[in-house]
Amino acid sequence: MNPEEPTLQPFPSQQYPADVHTLIYQDKTVLLIGTAHISQKSVDLVSKVITQENPECVCLELDDKRYQAISQKERWQAQDLRTIIKNKQLSTLFVNLVMASYQKRLGLQTGVAPGAELLAAATIAEKQQIPISLCDRDVRITLRRAWKATSFWRKSVLFFSLFSSLFEKEEISEQQLEELREKDALSQLMDEMGESLPEIKRVLIDERDIFLAEKIKTSAGKRIVAVVGAGHVSGIKKIFHTDNNNQLDEITTIPPVSSGFKILGWSLPIVILGAIGIIGYQQGAGAAGDNILFWILANGIPAAIGAAMALGHPLTVLGSFAAAPITSLTPVIGAGYVSAFLQVIFCPPIVHEFETAGTAMATFAGWWQNRLLRIFLVFFFTGLGSAIGTWIGGYEIISDLLAH
Repeated sequence: MNPEEPTLQPFPSQQYPADVHTLIYQDKTVLLIGTAHISQKSVDLVSKVITQENPECVCLELDDKRYQAISQKERWQAQDLRTIIKNKQLSTLFVNLVMASYQKRLGLQTGVAPGAELLAAATIAEKQQIPISLCDRDVRITLRRAWKATSFWRKSVLFFSLFSSLFEKEEISEQQLEELREKDALSQLMDEMGESLPEIKRVLIDERDIFLAEKIKTSAGKRIVAVVGAGHVSGIKKIFHTDNNNQLDEITTIPPVSSGFKILGWSLPIVILGAIGIIGYQQGAGAAGDNILFWILANGIPAAIGAAMALGHPLTVLGSFAAAPITSLTPVIGAGYVSAFLQVIFCPPIVHEFETAGTAMATFAGWWQNRLLRIFLVFFFTGLGSAIGTWIGGYEIISDLLAH
């Protein structure tokens, strides 16, 4: 050995609790730490391991968006709601807020902010000048793949479960968190999820296990500490020595809308417009005009009522009335997106309302008092009103056609 070469300490240098797993892949040694995201013990363990081992790289179960969310206190100021609505990602933002609200309420009970152990790992790594590798899949891809993979009925059940969880008053202790970190309990939880919601488990757990494992293996350095939620530990360990790199393209792609849904989406407007055209040909322009007016009122009035029920801005209510008859004739964009966009323009949320949205979600009144949450109400109630109006207007027009 060259006497000038530094002597590396054994890695790991000591024994750690059962939450720390040593994995060997080629010339890399990975200390995989399974954590509970609202546990002070997890924060302490992560801090201890990184400080004492001084690895060449710290891998985190975070993507770029989530990393910015926990590391940048002023992140909400950069949130562009108009872009989110234009990209039809309002539902993704809603699910993120619901999950963050649930974890935040549990965190308030234990005194630990959600993701505190990930933030601690990033902070210590930065202080010791250790490179950080963000190894999780983009959360937007994960949520959109989960949505695509789930049937309409399961979507409805999942949405109701998420919404109802906002109003649960669940107490949880450090002792319960300790039990959650146990392998058998977590394995049982994953098995139960796989039985009741196999599509969701495949996307949220199995695919991310593959993504996390591959990103950890390709991170720089030979001595690596990886911090992941305890629910991913078992899956990562099972596949860590298998080359799944060829699956990354598939699991990071959002499946396109099927041709059947596209045809179905355009069929209603074609039927409505065709029926009005036939009525005009058979009964004259006056009859066609009457049906067009009925279509406008049948769509516009319920949509405007929906926007008003959500306490939307007066101009949002007027915009909803004007937009609904048009958006109902195209599957490209719905009245809910138009009204939500208008609400952002005329009544934009302030930074404080982004920060308190998670707490406001827990009460019915909070949804109307918080301007960020009110955007979701505008989106939902306007869309619901437009949908009701579409069927009422369509039924009347088809009935008029068939009656002559």
